[in-house]
Amino acid sequence: MKKILVSTGGGDCPGLNAVIRAITRSARRSGNWEVWGSMEALNGVMQDPPDLMQLTEANTAGIHIKGGTMLKTTNLGNPLEYPVQQPDGSWKKMDITPSVAERIRSLGFDVLINIGGDGSQRISQALWENGLPVIGVPKTIDNDLHATDLTFGFTTAVQIATDSFDKLVTTAESHHRVMIMEVMGRDAGWIALHTAIAGGAEICLIPEIPFDLDKIMETIRERYEHGKGFVNIVIAEGAKPKGGKVVGVRSGNHAEEHIKLGGVANYLRVLLEEAGCPAQVRATILGHVQRGGTPVAFDRILATAMGAKAFELADAESWGRMVAFKNNTVTSVAFHEVAKEPKLLSPDHYLLLVAKSIGISFGD
Repeated sequence: MKKILVSTGGGDCPGLNAVIRAITRSARRSGNWEVWGSMEALNGVMQDPPDLMQLTEANTAGIHIKGGTMLKTTNLGNPLEYPVQQPDGSWKKMDITPSVAERIRSLGFDVLINIGGDGSQRISQALWENGLPVIGVPKTIDNDLHATDLTFGFTTAVQIATDSFDKLVTTAESHHRVMIMEVMGRDAGWIALHTAIAGGAEICLIPEIPFDLDKIMETIRERYEHGKGFVNIVIAEGAKPKGGKVVGVRSGNHAEEHIKLGGVANYLRVLLEEAGCPAQVRATILGHVQRGGTPVAFDRILATAMGAKAFELADAESWGRMVAFKNNTVTSVAFHEVAKEPKLLSPDHYLLLVAKSIGISFGD
């Protein structure tokens, strides 16, 4: 029996379990493969002893309806920048992918299926370049990964955000308030834009278009002067004012630090109040609510199709590739096509033009 190792890295999202289940069921039907999972991304194989779980039809039965990942996950322990303590007590980030690749081979695995976003797929490419057979599966609720039209989890995140936004619209109307809802989106405004259109927002603020406070105030005043009496704003966590910076705090430890975004909704609320907003302003931050819960039907289907495709590639020894959803079909692309700039909203994207045509302001 040949052996597949499955890893889920980065942030969790609805649909991960459906991918794991599809890989396991496809492998079982082939009769030639065992499937194992590495716990907490590749940390499972880097531990001594390794923390691995054999995946079977029994322990993966029914998991496609559950959010999260049965293998757990982490965005720490990146082998490309792994924190190693030096003799003098300081910390240095080092590339340990050659030793990770050798470790996976020494455990008897024939191929790694690595499920994750841009960071995880950069790791996939590095392991592949170090001689390890690797297949990638794209995962990010932000939908900002190149070489694939959609990623599973995104549609569920938009549905969760839209359901929440609908509730804010009614309370905004009842109290004549300005409501701000912050959604995820570090570099890309896909969730914010889809939610704004689906929910009927008056203002949508995204990372790709730095906002002008005066333009936002102009839209708000027009609404109140024409008797509308309330305003609803969707803002991505990575949105920022013209000439300004994103809102966040340093997170992690002395070995691994990163900027944790969050709070731009409250930042905007203060700006509006200081600018003389004609109504009370309230802010809501959805945060990790968008990542959890049951995946919608579309994401279950897409994730299952991607899992089945990943096994197909592994079985055919078509390594060094990532599964992708392009032109309404599941296909694959070479890793070098994935490691590009994030997939951002272009100024001429059709949904951006649709939003502007129906009067949504982007603060520009």
